[in-house]
Amino acid sequence: MRSDRYEPSARQERSRATNKLAILGTRGIPAQHGGFETFAERLALYLAAREWDVDVYCQSHEGEEGQSLWRGVRLSHIHSSLTGSQGSILFDTRSLLKASASSGQLLLTLGYNMAVLGLLSRLRGRVHLMNMDGIEWRRAKWSQPVKAWFWINERLACWTADHLVADNPYIAEHLSTRVHRRHITVIPYGADRVENANPAPLETLGLSPQSYVLIVARPEPENSILEMVQAFTRRPRSVPLVVLGNYRPSERAYDRAVLEAAGPSVLFPGAIYDPAILNPLRHHCLFYMHGHQVGGTNPSLVEAMAAGGAVLAKDNPFNRWVTGPSALFFKNADECDARITEVLGGDPQRLNAMRTASYARHAEAFTWEHVLSRYESLLGHWSRIALARGGYLVPPDAPRGEQVAASRKI
Repeated sequence: MRSDRYEPSARQERSRATNKLAILGTRGIPAQHGGFETFAERLALYLAAREWDVDVYCQSHEGEEGQSLWRGVRLSHIHSSLTGSQGSILFDTRSLLKASASSGQLLLTLGYNMAVLGLLSRLRGRVHLMNMDGIEWRRAKWSQPVKAWFWINERLACWTADHLVADNPYIAEHLSTRVHRRHITVIPYGADRVENANPAPLETLGLSPQSYVLIVARPEPENSILEMVQAFTRRPRSVPLVVLGNYRPSERAYDRAVLEAAGPSVLFPGAIYDPAILNPLRHHCLFYMHGHQVGGTNPSLVEAMAAGGAVLAKDNPFNRWVTGPSALFFKNADECDARITEVLGGDPQRLNAMRTASYARHAEAFTWEHVLSRYESLLGHWSRIALARGGYLVPPDAPRGEQVAASRKI
């Protein structure tokens, strides 16, 4: 048991009579991994500041279990004795069993990879929302059995969840072939605006502002890294291409193919997660290349736009919706080569206009305030239903209709 055992404050005890939320599906917070963990942290802190009782389930690898309090958010630490995918399944199962045991608590699961567990929450009568992320079963990296598992879970999520969140309208369009559109709400991912970032971290990588092109993505086939590297190295370029990511050529054939395709003008500094380095890299790049093919509003693209990056992206409806019409797009390596040549040999003012458009599009749809306030509105609606199912009454000063609804079992 953890020594910093959770003890609810008087304020949190009061909030238990109103809005209670459990966030599942991530490795936990504080965020140390990917986009979902960052989102879970931002949402949890945002709601806790508004007197929600927020519980985030965190995977423990050190054998310790229990609860702790972090910046007003309760962290439930669940230990899994297994590793890899088996450990994740055990963690997800134990988390949902524990979370669904709490009456009146709204459940939010990030990702549908274990949507089969949604049957447990439905049997217990809990209100369960799911953020559906991208179309996982279309990813080229998965074997056919794994793709089948994800396809089944996507279907199960549509049937077992009370409501779905899509981070892109084209994900919602895809999901509407499985469930009625009224059961889906579109809320994208968010990012903080980056302006006037200190360029000093670039010097350690041998770079200077506006003198390199940037890619930030995991080395996966569906992220088009090989395609973009091949296009960039087809002819001499006036600037290098910087590709961030963890490449393991001795272990992965795809990583090896990317490195073999790269000429001397392509640099691989490794995976960089530190915002103090990553934000300046995004802000000061000549332009940003984004090759994601499979679904959704990708956090890396949103963060590049929030840093004022001019964008050259893989041409698909997901990316076009995120960037708006001011970005440039490519369908294949030939078009990618042509767009790179066009930009590097074109008018610098065009890139300036693209950067301005990225900032404007981010401000329009992808600020954290915009994203989190929409989540609060959606979760607030479903929290009232969850409280009613749990037999709780809403505060006496609530609208009369809510008091009546909460006095009944739904």
